[in-house]
Amino acid sequence: MKIADKYVPQQIESGWYDYWIENRLFHSEPDAREPYTIVIPPPNVTGMLHMGHMLNNTLQDVLVRRARMTGRNACWVPGMDHASIATEAKVVAKLRAEGIEKSSLTREEFLRHAWAWKEQYGGMILRQLRKLGASCDWERTVFTMDDARTQSVIKVFCDLYEKGKIYRGVRMVNWDPAAQTALSDEEVVFRETHGKLYYLRYRVEGSDRQVIVATTRPETILGDTALCVNPDDERYAWLPQDARVVVPLVGRTIPVIRDRYVDIAFGTGALKVTPAHDVNDYMLGEKYGLPSIDVFNDDGTVNDRVGLYAGQERFEVRKRIEKDLDAAGLLEKTEPYTNNVGYSERTGVAIEPKLSMQWFLRMEELAEPATRAVMEDTIRFFPEKYKNTYRHWMENIKDWCISRQLWWGQRIPAWHLPSGGFVVAETPAEALEKARAKTGDESLRLEELRQDEDVLDTWFSSWLWPISVFDGIRRPDNEEIRYYYPTNDLVTAPDIIFFWVARMIMAGYEYRGEKPFSNVYFTGLVRDKLGRKMSKQLGNSPDPLDLIAQYGADGMRVAMLLSATAGNDVMFDEALCEQGRNFGNKIWNAYRLVGGWEVDENLAQSENNRLSVEWFRHRMDEVLARVESDFDSYRISEAFMALYKLFWDDFSGWLLELVKPAYRAPIDRPTFDAVRGFFDALLRALHPFMPFLTEELWQDLAPRKAGESIMVQPMPRPGEADRALLARFDLAREAISAVRNIRKQRNLPQRENLRLEVIADENYPAEYEPVIRKMANLEAVERVAQKDASAAGFIVKTTQYFVPLAGMIDAEAERRKLADELTYYEGFLASVMKKLANERFVQSAPAKVVENERAKRADAEARIAAIREQLAALG
Repeated sequence: MKIADKYVPQQIESGWYDYWIENRLFHSEPDAREPYTIVIPPPNVTGMLHMGHMLNNTLQDVLVRRARMTGRNACWVPGMDHASIATEAKVVAKLRAEGIEKSSLTREEFLRHAWAWKEQYGGMILRQLRKLGASCDWERTVFTMDDARTQSVIKVFCDLYEKGKIYRGVRMVNWDPAAQTALSDEEVVFRETHGKLYYLRYRVEGSDRQVIVATTRPETILGDTALCVNPDDERYAWLPQDARVVVPLVGRTIPVIRDRYVDIAFGTGALKVTPAHDVNDYMLGEKYGLPSIDVFNDDGTVNDRVGLYAGQERFEVRKRIEKDLDAAGLLEKTEPYTNNVGYSERTGVAIEPKLSMQWFLRMEELAEPATRAVMEDTIRFFPEKYKNTYRHWMENIKDWCISRQLWWGQRIPAWHLPSGGFVVAETPAEALEKARAKTGDESLRLEELRQDEDVLDTWFSSWLWPISVFDGIRRPDNEEIRYYYPTNDLVTAPDIIFFWVARMIMAGYEYRGEKPFSNVYFTGLVRDKLGRKMSKQLGNSPDPLDLIAQYGADGMRVAMLLSATAGNDVMFDEALCEQGRNFGNKIWNAYRLVGGWEVDENLAQSENNRLSVEWFRHRMDEVLARVESDFDSYRISEAFMALYKLFWDDFSGWLLELVKPAYRAPIDRPTFDAVRGFFDALLRALHPFMPFLTEELWQDLAPRKAGESIMVQPMPRPGEADRALLARFDLAREAISAVRNIRKQRNLPQRENLRLEVIADENYPAEYEPVIRKMANLEAVERVAQKDASAAGFIVKTTQYFVPLAGMIDAEAERRKLADELTYYEGFLASVMKKLANERFVQSAPAKVVENERAKRADAEARIAAIREQLAALG
């Protein structure tokens, strides 16, 4: 045995990871085996490892490692997402710190800085995942903006445009003033925001009367183009049909329109209509032909179209306009108001609804096969509850705004013509050819065309991920896409079910005619032990690398697995990492114990050892079958817990104690070999969960060839467990535990002159008498016909057992102890009886309370009877 005396995970983990890499044990190539494929949810190139990544990648690694060990050709493809908004923000901040403004650079100059940043800082998270033990095929690492992926994205854009699914137009979009780009609906997070409801006075033109309008955004009055009331609202019957009102402060008159869209019960029942800055107002504007006045610049400041507040930030204007309205006598009142406000998922600022020229993808037709695939379980969701969430979104899907006003990303392959219009093409040369054909001008030069300034939404790259990682867009019939696609499992968080999961399914059916994966396992959010979502702001999110450094990667993985049930939030407590390390220590010490046994080749196997080995073999078969069932249903945490208990309780707590030889005594060869065989099987079963520790011990268990690894050994398969045998052994275990309890309660020494008497019946496990005798440390087990008066008794199922106590205890001390207990329980019973004798209490107290008191009475009476019986036995 070469392993160290003490389990120190930090001393073994990096060495084994290097070993796996050097021997290319993570690498996969198409062959005759059944493939098993997972594509990593590509982390942002700006990202750093956090607790959510720890959970997600631990689960993926468990699935991949298990697949390898079940004989499949496992391929886990890693990669990164270029994260347009987040990365551009990082680069802009870096440049600003160096005294360089983005606006002073050309697009090409900025992109040179962005690529340099990516090479220097990007991909940190992938390097960090190695510390966790992630068995990704690093030779396959891809990036959503590398050449192959970029060409794939451009090809798909052109194809969808030619199919009529992509169009360009002015629409109301979600505008992020911080990133200065449009966002899709899915990138907007709504949360309750405390603000005010402002009641403004709109004077009716040609009259002294006023219409009071309630709004949460008084700064948008600069863009008002109508006032709307419900035609059924009698409060406004006095308004002429052609009435116009004066916009407060602005002085412009606008028409009064009537539409049942207005909620009579909200505010005053009168609505200001600002088509350029509210999606519902925009629809009213289209319906009634209202003009749209955009009053904001891209950065959220007021523009100079109206002449008021130009250059001032929108929320500062809100504060100032309240004062100005009040000073002008145009503010009726304000009152506190809480409403749902949309915030940018990327930058955290309040989004601004804005009319903008953008590119859109029609989604309705794409959604149909993708909806059926999930609802008919062609693609299975775990847990199933997310099917309804998915269906609701897919059935109410809106067109996807796919353009972003950024420089970092795939530039939209559209070229605008000098005379108006545009062409869409995969390359500049093809664009020029199309432009000449469209204009009829053969002298047209490429320099006269202007490529669209926008880039594509980052998700327009990642929705192709399961296809593009195998180059299936550019080369749809290549060997790898045919072998590895569709992939098997996707492990992801439910918060990107719309961003990514749904869109990948749509892309799969559009470009491969089949599903992109078979199963989707949704993880929960990682929360602290108080139930709070982990965040930097709260300071409750530990650095995973610090935890790995302290407890080891295996300890960290165990912590994740102990608390991770599909779809449920993970309540993380650092104590779980300690529990994980302690489990590793348990395995380590058990291995050292077995390794220290001396074998006597001539020693016959005892009946105790034979029975114990036979029992554990069936017990392990039972648990391994349960583990297979758990994996089939993606109960990964439950599978680990079953193995955890099998090792800790059954193997270490029972089997090793059952067969352990006496101090300095040898063990027989059959038992020793069986125990080592069990150890080998347990290490292999535990390997997907705890890869480093299991590799270290497995390598030591027997001589290994260079390059061998536990990670490619076969997973132990369950045999047929003998349920009747296991049930009989459990009866023996209960008897052993009961004897141990009597020793503890009666303070009996752990000596072998204790006897156990039994009135045997069909539930007495006579075949396990050797086991009972050894584990209960008994001198003998005897069959009797009746109870010994001085014995302490217990029943297992229907079998009566007795431990004779004559001469084993201090009778006088025991009598005093029992007398004290009797006094206590008699007093307790009297207080309970007093309550139950009170008719008022019995009739008025809740039924559960009364029932609880009656249960206390029954328990006290039983205890008193037992104590009196024990006192009578003592004489």
